[in-house]
Amino acid sequence: MRYLHAMVRVQNLAVALDFYCTKLGLVECDRVDSVTGRFTLVYLHAPQDAEEAARQHAPLLELTYNWDDETYQGGRNFGHLAFEVDNIYQTCQKLMDASVTINRPPRDGRMAFIRSPDHISIELLQKGEALEAKEPWLSMENIGSW
Repeated sequence: MRYLHAMVRVQNLAVALDFYCTKLGLVECDRVDSVTGRFTLVYLHAPQDAEEAARQHAPLLELTYNWDDETYQGGRNFGHLAFEVDNIYQTCQKLMDASVTINRPPRDGRMAFIRSPDHISIELLQKGEALEAKEPWLSMENIGSW
């Protein structure tokens, strides 16, 4: 068995792509529009997974956009997506600069949580050992839920 992808439904494809690609840094690698099914699938990969995604079509994030209006409740019931980052503090600062709320700041130098525009929890994990705990992260409060 091997991991292929996680799928999340999105309300607004343009808003979702701005979040996942522009702000979070994922890369679109495939797109399928189904006129008969009235949906669009967009496949994304993390920058460091480009070769593996091209070769094996995994690991990927599948964004599913249904063309007809539909309301999705919660998002938290999905669980969360997890991405390893080279520097948790730099990543969180970049996201904050892009107006993304850090719901669970990386006080421990290891882990943070944010949420997508569709309320999907996203865990950011420091690659390797945790970074030394430091301000302003150390004293930041949690915001909302993740």
